[in-house]
Formats: sequence, C-alpha cells, structure tokens
Amino acid sequence: MAIKFQYNKTSLGELGKQLKMRQKALPTIKSKESALRSEVKRAKDSANDYRRRLDILKAEYDYMVALWGEFDCDLLRIADVELTTQKIAGVRTPVLQEVKFEEKAYDLFSSPVWYADGVEILKRLARLGLEYAVYNRKMELLDWARRKTTQKVNLYEKVQIPGYEDAIRKIKRFMEDEENLSKSAQKIVKTKQQAAEEGAML
Repeated sequence: MAIKFQYNKTSLGELGKQLKMRQKALPTIKSKESALRSEVKRAKDSANDYRRRLDILKAEYDYMVALWGEFDCDLLRIADVELTTQKIAGVRTPVLQEVKFEEKAYDLFSSPVWYADGVEILKRLARLGLEYAVYNRKMELLDWARRKTTQKVNLYEKVQIPGYEDAIRKIKRFMEDEENLSKSAQKIVKTKQQAAEEGAML
C-alpha cells in the first residue's frame, strides 16, 4: 500500500498522527486476536464434545433401530428454539437457551411400552444436535472474526506502520536536504556579497 504524502511539515504532522494511532491500536488488536484464538479453540472443543456425545447416544440406541419403524413420528416435534446472543471479544455469538417440544398425547395402554423412553431419547438427541449446531456456528463466527483481526494485525505490522515510518523518514530527509541547500545558498550569497563589498572598497 503506497502512502500518499507531500514533502512539507503539514504532511509530516499528519503522517505522525496516523503512525501513533496505529502503534497505539496494535497491542489492543493483538490481544483481541489472542482472545479470539482461545475462544475459537474453546468453541471447537465444545462442538467436538457435543458431536462425540451425540454419536455415543446414537450408538447407545442403535439396537432399537427395528423398533423405530413402528414409532409414531407425530408424537414429538420441536415447537421452538430459544437463542440469545453473547458478545465474545466484540463478536456476537449464539447461545442456546431452551428447546421447547410439542408432545402429542398417546394412549399408554395401546401404545408400545417403550414409547415414553423413545420420546425422551428423541428429546436428548434433538437437544444435543442443536447444541452441536450452535457451537459449530459460534466457532465459525469467532474464526471468521479471528481471521479478519489477524489480517488487520498483519496490515498494521507489516504494511502500514513500516510505510508511515518510511514516508516520515523521506520527508525528514527531504526537509533536512532543503535546509542544508538553503544554508549553503545563503553562505554562497553572503560570500559573494562580502567579496563584492571588499572589491568595492579597493
């Protein structure tokens, strides 16, 4: 990124402000990146934990697979999923509050004995599945924010701060050279004036 500037004191002052602003912001952005990195790991671990628990629960009831064929699918449905948001390092992430189920009444005498257990199993599976999906989404959001923050850190550290420092250095050198030339020109004029005065005296 080429930094536009002019060789004058105004431009030097403006570049100095921009440089200070970025140097002050960099530690904050770095700590945000670090916080996001640890939160991404935590969300990933939680998502993996829910995935593992879901797989264990599924495997636990695989033996009932033949029975599920006679289960009435209309007995249970998810009526509502309550989500809230939580800010983590400035990123809004979802949090599962509650899963509301709608159960249809069934006849305990004419229905198979295991229906009550089946309904509870489905509730647990649904809850774990939703927890997994929420933590997976949380991980994606945090990881996206972390990548953006890392890009900003790299932009500041590797491009903008060195660019501003280089531009400031160029302006200072130019102004020093200009001052030296001006002093040299003044000396030459003074020497010529003195020589002219001495020649006039003779």
